[in-house]
Amino acid sequence: MKYLLYLTLPLYLLDQATKAWVIGRFPEPGGFPHERIQVVPGFFDLVRVHNTGMAFGLGNGASWSNFVFLGIAALAIGFIGFLWRKGMLEGVAGHVSAALLISGILGNVTDRLARGYVVDFLDFSIGDRHWPSFNVADSCICVAAGLLILGSFAPASKTKEEGGSRG
Repeated sequence: MKYLLYLTLPLYLLDQATKAWVIGRFPEPGGFPHERIQVVPGFFDLVRVHNTGMAFGLGNGASWSNFVFLGIAALAIGFIGFLWRKGMLEGVAGHVSAALLISGILGNVTDRLARGYVVDFLDFSIGDRHWPSFNVADSCICVAAGLLILGSFAPASKTKEEGGSRG
């Protein structure tokens, strides 16, 4: 529970605060080029992008996308709860991953429900290579996925019956 309080809530609030700042700072995105704030020239800019799709713009602009992605979010949170109850998200990595996932999912769900789109604003490029814009919630989800992948390579902890303590 402490992970939800100390990670999920602050990251959710950071996500919403940064998105509110972006909406207040940048005009509605229209044509190109978008207004940008160069943070690190040629590498990192702040922009305002409306995304009704998901990662890499999949489903962006489709009339069905918000309904489908809200449904996926509800299933994902339910699945995380199921894994938590079954003890499949043990240890610090499992608990942090769950907290990050919930934070990220709720951050983007809030956008979809309140605005009808997700606000993306972190924009990276190297030379002519450009990464799709993303936000704090997306970052939380990606870090959580990475932790879950890394955690899957960790040796399983021994149970008390096997002579060890549980994670």
